[in-house]
Amino acid sequence: MNHDEKRVWLIKYLLDEADYANEIPQGVLEQRRLLRGLMNMRAPMPIGEDFLAVQDEYLRERLEERGVVDVAGLSPMRDRLYLWRGDITRLNADAIVNAANSGMTGCYQPNHGCIDNVIHTMAGVQLRLKCNALMQAQGYPEPTGRAKLTPAYNLPSRYVLHTVGTICYGGAVTPKNVQELQSCYRACMALADREGLRSVAFCCISTGVFGFPQRRGAQVAVDTVRECLKAGSRVEKVIFNVFKPEDEDYYRAMLA
Repeated sequence: MNHDEKRVWLIKYLLDEADYANEIPQGVLEQRRLLRGLMNMRAPMPIGEDFLAVQDEYLRERLEERGVVDVAGLSPMRDRLYLWRGDITRLNADAIVNAANSGMTGCYQPNHGCIDNVIHTMAGVQLRLKCNALMQAQGYPEPTGRAKLTPAYNLPSRYVLHTVGTICYGGAVTPKNVQELQSCYRACMALADREGLRSVAFCCISTGVFGFPQRRGAQVAVDTVRECLKAGSRVEKVIFNVFKPEDEDYYRAMLA
């Protein structure tokens, strides 16, 4: 199968599995959107090796098309601190950080723009299955401010660090919110150290739908990571990954 045929095959597989009667659109972008939506909605249940083989080939080809960003080519803003704006699923860091929810198995809203959705989509269905296995063994929702490590599967990074960010209700930031956000960064850095990871890319934790103000979130991120590095962390590269231009401005000012 060529790349387009693989996409159609994957769509048909997921439609048949869920007994959906949808027609497959003709356009490439529409097909990609449908495939992503079907992957987003799929429950963490076993799936055939034939699907995984085709999916993995397809996602590798998509990654080649989108292009891998080599962290070795990034220039530091400060000692061991980097800034990069773009799609975090293109970075080949040892680990990228996922801003997860307490269920820890990804975003189930079709084609939602959150980082959790994007990472699970580009990693493949194996990531949800792995996260589900961890959560079933744990037996309770993931608390805020901790970190878990999983393989990255079809992403160019080796691992994904999952952390549940703090939620700001009504736009108000409490001392507890700040402490919980600090805990997210500390937990990820500590786990990266335990696993011997040398490069970690952080997304903007909690500053999306969780409501933490962007500028203040950037300040917490930079200050907390710098404290970890000063305290002896062996992580050699910390990349602050941003997607919005205003976030880039905030981080650039704080790292200048």
